[in-house]
Amino acid sequence: MAGMKKLKARWGITSNTQLLIICVVFAITGSASVWVAKPFLHWIRLDSLKEITEWWGPWIYWSLRILLIFPFYQVLLVLFGWLFGQFKFFWAFEKKMLKRLGLGALLP
Repeated sequence: MAGMKKLKARWGITSNTQLLIICVVFAITGSASVWVAKPFLHWIRLDSLKEITEWWGPWIYWSLRILLIFPFYQVLLVLFGWLFGQFKFFWAFEKKMLKRLGLGALLP
């Protein structure tokens, strides 16, 4: 219980319901970003890299796949946050994360 209180204080939320919704949004976003990115990866023919038998084929495939899934995750996080009524929290979370990554110039 002390961990939940610390997390709620850190995130600036007051209710357990809001904490549950935020955790659900994070879970859904992770799965959805991988699912949504799959057709895109096929469209850019990245999936053909994993069939290369040399040692570097799978390494390049998985590295590029992770890099390409990242932008899908960012967009879906805010979208699902909005759908679940937590846009304000996730927009602030997104801005903070992008600033830490040095991408703050992309924000309005």
